[in-house]
Amino acid sequence: MMTGLLALVLCASDTAARSAGPPQDTLPPAAAAAVNAPAPRDTSLVARPRGGPRLAVAPGDTGTKRRPLVEYSDWYGRRLAIHRTLSWAMLPLFAASYYTGDRLARDGRDASPTWVRRTHPISAGAAAGVFGVNTVTGLWNLWDARTDPEGRTRRILHSTLFLIADAGFAYAGSIGGDARDNGAIRARHRTVALSSMGVSTAGWLVMLLGQ
Repeated sequence: MMTGLLALVLCASDTAARSAGPPQDTLPPAAAAAVNAPAPRDTSLVARPRGGPRLAVAPGDTGTKRRPLVEYSDWYGRRLAIHRTLSWAMLPLFAASYYTGDRLARDGRDASPTWVRRTHPISAGAAAGVFGVNTVTGLWNLWDARTDPEGRTRRILHSTLFLIADAGFAYAGSIGGDARDNGAIRARHRTVALSSMGVSTAGWLVMLLGQ
């Protein structure tokens, strides 16, 4: 009888063990969720709407402030080409005006060669024409570029120096007739003209070296 009871107990234990199944996972809920979570998606490429290009995004990039887009017209480029071309004629005209004016002041009008007496007003008038056209084109383009922050300080300095030179040349031209017979006015005419040449050359170099 004891043998039969022992066999019955062993059989029941074996049946319970078989019905229990494999051992269950004993990890805490939070750890189990972390293990079973899907792998993170690769965000190095972010797809734009269907049909659009894929946009690369650097990891951890928070975005940078972009310079506003400034659109210039075709006429801006044409005016700039005229402005730059005439600016190269400025220095030769200055040289001709200075040389002929210095000869007139040193030798006197009557003793100076005919070509000197004729060349000085022509070169001075041509320089005035160059300054007139460049003043219009320069100020027009300065206004068109008012919203462009790049090079703004250089453009304003360049324009200011040329406006000062414009005023100086205008004054020198206004007293040019009286300078023929009056030594003091002639000296003033020469000083103002040379000062204006220096100021305008400095303004020209500001733009030339800043490109």
